[in-house]
Amino acid sequence: MSKLREFFSDFKKDLRACIKKPTKATVLKAVCLFGSVVLMIPICMLILSGAICASQSSDVYTVDSIPESATADCIVVLGAKVRPDGSLSDMLRDRVLVGVELYKKGLAPKILMSGDAEHEDYDEVTAMKRFAVSQGVPEEDIICDRYGLSTYDSMWRAKKLYGFKSVIAVTQEYHLYRTLYISEKLGLAAVGVSADLDTYSGQLWRDLREIAARAKDFFGTLRGVSPKYIGE
Repeated sequence: MSKLREFFSDFKKDLRACIKKPTKATVLKAVCLFGSVVLMIPICMLILSGAICASQSSDVYTVDSIPESATADCIVVLGAKVRPDGSLSDMLRDRVLVGVELYKKGLAPKILMSGDAEHEDYDEVTAMKRFAVSQGVPEEDIICDRYGLSTYDSMWRAKKLYGFKSVIAVTQEYHLYRTLYISEKLGLAAVGVSADLDTYSGQLWRDLREIAARAKDFFGTLRGVSPKYIGE
């Protein structure tokens, strides 16, 4: 850490020198240092992302591999895109299907549908609930969290607002590592079940975006940030 501080201290000195009295040598040095900083950022993000995945990998299961003893207070199904006609996107449909299967296995008595329903013209959780009911889940066993606007918000609210102490989180595998990491830092006991029932287009972009999201939530949990909505 001291060497990193020293590096940035030198960078600031060289940058000031370049601004005050620019010469070919100082400009070249400043450009090289700036390039090093730019390169360090994605490298650090990749390292951090890999560490988060490694730390949570032992708690990631499939529907078939999760042990019967892995019971929890609730199954948390994380939201995703709902089409304009109200139907679930392929990824979200698979998340709900997996959540329903876990419920029918008796691993938790309740399902928490957590997603974005902040505005009247877009409602993930009602669509999720409707689909789960069509699959045989009683309405009274489904809780809808309309303000699960992010992964962090969903897990924070599951713990702090709804009072669950243990959960089974359901989403696609690439997303589970961050979900479980957030849960751990919030003091919420969690295991994850992958909802990868198919191959989804655009996965490369989601994988790249997830690297940045893991870094964001790493620092967010360090700061102990609160979600946008802390009440119902």
